[in-house]
Amino acid sequence: MTVQGSNETGPAGVRAAGIKDVAAAAGVSLGTVSNVLNRPDRVSPRTRAKVEAAMAELRFVRNESARQLRAGRSRILAYVMLDGSNPFFTDVAAGMEDAADESDLSLFLCNSDNRAERETAYLNRLEQQRVQGILVTPVDPDATTLDETVLRGTPVVIVDRTRDSATHCSVAVDDVHGGEIAVQHLIERGHQRIAFIGSPGTLGQVRDRREGALRALRAAGLSEDHLVDLTTATLTVADGRNAGERLAGLPAPVRPTAAFCANDLIALGLLQTCVSLHLRVPDDLAIVGYDDIDFAAAAAVPLTSVRQPRRQLGHTAAELLLQETTNPDHEHQQVVFTPELVVRVSTHPSS
Repeated sequence: MTVQGSNETGPAGVRAAGIKDVAAAAGVSLGTVSNVLNRPDRVSPRTRAKVEAAMAELRFVRNESARQLRAGRSRILAYVMLDGSNPFFTDVAAGMEDAADESDLSLFLCNSDNRAERETAYLNRLEQQRVQGILVTPVDPDATTLDETVLRGTPVVIVDRTRDSATHCSVAVDDVHGGEIAVQHLIERGHQRIAFIGSPGTLGQVRDRREGALRALRAAGLSEDHLVDLTTATLTVADGRNAGERLAGLPAPVRPTAAFCANDLIALGLLQTCVSLHLRVPDDLAIVGYDDIDFAAAAAVPLTSVRQPRRQLGHTAAELLLQETTNPDHEHQQVVFTPELVVRVSTHPSS
């Protein structure tokens, strides 16, 4: 069938079918085609079937961009994640996608790569695209760019972060508690000199996890000197390997017998170094990670890790964003989940 009356063109000049073409082929009005697309319950089954058959024959694809232009807002949510290479954030995004799909929306993913200027650029572009709302794991949760985005009319929910003021909805995990239960477990396993491997100066969550570790030491009657800081530039597997080499190079009398890592990627890198240097885990070094990504359980030595409800974190954040976009009386909520320790062979060898 030759398509007539469409203003859209595809590859090689082939015109895409429009609703006028569908209406002509089905022998119905434009309003009927519109109802089939947007309010199908208003159309009789017989007429709806005739219109749908014409759509299939013409290979009709609705112009969602035009629909969004008329509405002044797209049917898209966006997530600006902190680090696309970290499976934690992709798991969080999967929860957001579940919530978006339940509302017949799409989710657009961006990766700031832990760079504030890139995050700002994405926020600006997403505003220009008129997304319904933005979910963001910010480099700095107190950045004024987040406030400015909201003031210009785009709702923002902060993910895996908290801020001092209640100006935004946020969803996070109690990382102080997470650090506390990790080191408490190591102390209960008989360890008194424990390495903390991470970058506490850059991320609030890492500082909170370290503070939790110190709380566990104090509760056990141990001084803060029993925590040995091995600072890394990033939270990657490569930096975990480097930290492992530094730890192995410490003199035996002061070398920690256990390590609490700021995330699972660091822990996996540390484990790799232990294997290459023939250090036994957990006999020579016990290891606890954080996040409980899928790779933690699948490691050569399954890792004990502090589990965050990653998918639930994302789903809840997206639900809060949808509430804010549809309810003018929405009140900001700060949701904090409690993490749990998952004990595996890296701290507790099977008997």
